[in-house]
Amino acid sequence: MAPNTLKTNGDRLWARLMEMARIGATPAGGCNRQALTDEDRLGRALFESWCRALNCTLETDQMGNIFARRAGTEPGLPPVLIGSHLDTQPTGGKFDGVFGVLAGLEVIESLVEQNIPTTHSIEVVAWTNEEGARFSPAMIGSGVFAGAFDLEYGLSRRSRDGVTLASELQRIGYAGSRVCQAYPIKAAFEVHIEQGPILEAADMPIGIVTGVQGMRWYDLELLGEAVHAGPTPMNTRRDPVRALHTIISEVYKFADQFGPWARVTFGDARFEPGARNTVPEKVVVTLDLRHPEESTLAEMEKRLQQIVSTSAAQANVTGKVHQEWQSPAISFNAHCIAAIEASAQSLDLNAMHLVSGAGHDSVYVSRIAPTAMIFVPCKGGISHNESESAEPADLTAGCDVLLNAVVQMAVRVA
Repeated sequence: MAPNTLKTNGDRLWARLMEMARIGATPAGGCNRQALTDEDRLGRALFESWCRALNCTLETDQMGNIFARRAGTEPGLPPVLIGSHLDTQPTGGKFDGVFGVLAGLEVIESLVEQNIPTTHSIEVVAWTNEEGARFSPAMIGSGVFAGAFDLEYGLSRRSRDGVTLASELQRIGYAGSRVCQAYPIKAAFEVHIEQGPILEAADMPIGIVTGVQGMRWYDLELLGEAVHAGPTPMNTRRDPVRALHTIISEVYKFADQFGPWARVTFGDARFEPGARNTVPEKVVVTLDLRHPEESTLAEMEKRLQQIVSTSAAQANVTGKVHQEWQSPAISFNAHCIAAIEASAQSLDLNAMHLVSGAGHDSVYVSRIAPTAMIFVPCKGGISHNESESAEPADLTAGCDVLLNAVVQMAVRVA
């Protein structure tokens, strides 16, 4: 380990993670702290209290994104940004997202504690609605910030229970006045649990994320005819579920055809009118397609359209494919990646390059700033699950790598 390598306080980081996990804690040991709920409000308030104790400047923008700044010696220079999210899935874990926010806070506190100034300011951001569990699409806070969506679109997103994102921001007191738009940023980093099994299988403590695979979300809508389940013969029905059965089978087949990096997920389904003894008139199913190659993802979409068209015709129903959201495959910044590599090496931590299979706020941030990510292992690669687990030593190692990478970017050598 290099003699001037900086370290964070892993015990303090862990204690904060466990304190945050009590907000929205579930009986099975996870967290339900969905975006802009009362639980999210409490989580935000706790994060802000820790920031105030470090004399950070706090601002909230129009999308509810929270920015905590430790000023540099030349505060007019572009800051180094560290960010992730505090919201969770309905049955989420203790580490997804929140680790990246609290690791950023730990970086600031370690620098304060060790009396280390930085030329560039350091800004920790908690992005709104990264998960997309309550408001679709995902990563909407960072997306509006980076210009992928306009503010009106972001604020108009509506939850299943019919409330808008704007009204919930007002209700919980986080409709900020800071304009939600990008500004000059020196570099941006996000540290996160891997949410996959690769690091654990390779016995690697650090993943250097070189990019994120492309993602596309769809709503598949199948329209048939509602009839009585008893008197109506099978061969005369216009049953959308029959088409759905074929579609699911064929889509899983093409996941294999497009290679080991293809990902296919049917995540939700709605049947209308939703009666036990009535053939549905309408079925809406969500589909998530992913691949690290944009050209392959386009082929997957083309094949999906063909499957839906053919399967619907065979079942004598109407099939439609609505694209809800897409995020193209991206590559992270070479200088930020190099800073992470140098940081891991200085700490004598083994590291490997990998592509993220999950979406992160860094996808949008990378559009407007040099960006890279750090991964640490999670047990069994399990995430979006109450059993999500990570070792304190791995989280500390990731935070140490983050600290030294940030300092490389935030301290200007004369």
